[in-house]
Amino acid sequence: MKDLPPLNALRAFEAGARHLSFTKAAQELHVTQAAVSHQVKALEDHLGMALFKRLTRKLVLTDQGKALYPVVSESFGRIAEAAGRLRDDGESRILTISITPAFGAKWLIHHLPRFWERHPEIDLRIHHSIQTTDLRSDDVDLAIRYGAGQWEGVTSEFLLRVDRFPVCSPALLKGKKAIREPADLCGHTLLHEDDHDGWIQWLAVAGVKDINPRRGPIIDDATVILHAAAEGQGVALGSTSIVAEDLESGRLVKPFDLTVLSDLAYHLVYLPDALERPKIKVFRDFLVAAAHQGEAKL
Repeated sequence: MKDLPPLNALRAFEAGARHLSFTKAAQELHVTQAAVSHQVKALEDHLGMALFKRLTRKLVLTDQGKALYPVVSESFGRIAEAAGRLRDDGESRILTISITPAFGAKWLIHHLPRFWERHPEIDLRIHHSIQTTDLRSDDVDLAIRYGAGQWEGVTSEFLLRVDRFPVCSPALLKGKKAIREPADLCGHTLLHEDDHDGWIQWLAVAGVKDINPRRGPIIDDATVILHAAAEGQGVALGSTSIVAEDLESGRLVKPFDLTVLSDLAYHLVYLPDALERPKIKVFRDFLVAAAHQGEAKL
């Protein structure tokens, strides 16, 4: 564009005119006071007129400066607003969620195609982790975690209940150590996730007293545990929401009808004001609806 003054000089002028101080303008722009003064002088030379009256200990706009300031200020404001909209539009497409590996592989993955079909404007970024997520420092919009639902500094919303029942390979229902009743578990390895609490509870409800519920390996990834169970390496505790596909395909079987409801559950975890952001509320509402639909089929 012809006769357009240097943009850095206009920026220095706008800040100086707004503060009526080159020192405060320099602090805002993260440059020296001399740099601001130099840029303003360059603008005045370009225009061929004075824009400030440099009085002792203060600045005053000249008539020309008063005429130029609102035009420059409005122009920079419109540029900043347009840039902000572009940035927000780009960021609004990305929704970052953190989930446990088993939940992602066994439950969420079956619902995502419907979400993508309904909301192509949202690009999901999915991180798998079993660790507690710091939603602020980890730049995560929403997390799905398994536990009691009491995490400090965040909103926790119940999503899916967790029922527990033994699952194993169909091969373990045959042979000399065939599993036919709970007491038969004594001849097989118990697979634990995180701790022994699940098996302690289930065996107690089943009335089995001759099996040590603390024997067997602890594995912190339910996906690995279920794979080991499908390979015949032991008996795991599954839940309906996680093992439904494996039971349907026959990779795993449920040798007993006894199911124990866990005190823990899957929860949505997000910052207190997160649902004010449309993309997070859309995904939250979708997950809750999917979970309720699944619960209705149980």
